Amino acid sequence: MDEEARPRPNGLDVTAPNWARVGNYLLGGKDHFAADRKAAEEILFYAPEIRTMTVELYEFHARVIRHLAGIGMDQFVVIGAGLPSSCNTHEVAREVRPGARVVYVADDPVVLSHGRALLATDADTGVVEGDLLHPAGILADPVTRRLIHPGRPVVVTIPTRLQFTPDVDDPFKRVAELRDWMPIGSHLVVSHAVLDSRPKAADGVVPVYQRVFRRSEDASRTREQVQGFFDGLEMLDPGLVYIRQWRPENALAARQAERIWMVGGVGRKVLP
Repeated sequence: MDEEARPRPNGLDVTAPNWARVGNYLLGGKDHFAADRKAAEEILFYAPEIRTMTVELYEFHARVIRHLAGIGMDQFVVIGAGLPSSCNTHEVAREVRPGARVVYVADDPVVLSHGRALLATDADTGVVEGDLLHPAGILADPVTRRLIHPGRPVVVTIPTRLQFTPDVDDPFKRVAELRDWMPIGSHLVVSHAVLDSRPKAADGVVPVYQRVFRRSEDASRTREQVQGFFDGLEMLDPGLVYIRQWRPENALAARQAERIWMVGGVGRKVLP
């Protein structure tokens, strides 16, 4: 089907790049438009490892979800969900914990449309329109209230959105609001690109991100700054590390971890 003739969800602007669709292109998917491909290729020009980083992020996320499902977690909220993939949270969790309930939160029309179509017959999974900057709306949504049982531990995972959210938007405050809502025994999962080991990439990559998100601020952070999102939580081993180093399935997978300049970690809410 010709790109111009493809059906489009209401509110979809195909002339501006969108990070969910850029990510889909980097993963070899088909749900993207010319503006998304152009932005992706610009990023790859300055940092060709971004394609590998995108794949590694999904693998990190899958390892975390399997681990948490393995220790009893069966409620998950994914904030900033991307397009459906082969590593959907509900599918990964249910490999270990059948019946796990998952809420996907997104603000992109394509993600919302695809997610709702895919999950229309899944009573234990839902899609909420919302974003990180408005956690109260996510928590009050009828879908969240139906699927996430209050008082029981929950996993809140924020795969990428924080790395595009500048300090002026108070992301640390928003994450703290989510932390305060989470019952004891809950877990927060954060992954975030950092430029500690690749500072020269910033000059080319950051302007593309700013254009994609239509922002003038730079949301770049160091590994030390990212650690602040876990304030008040107890870190699971091995702490906040390059994502290749987080409980790799084999030791070789963690070699040259800094080349994939994204860190990730899991914090657990414990009694004060």
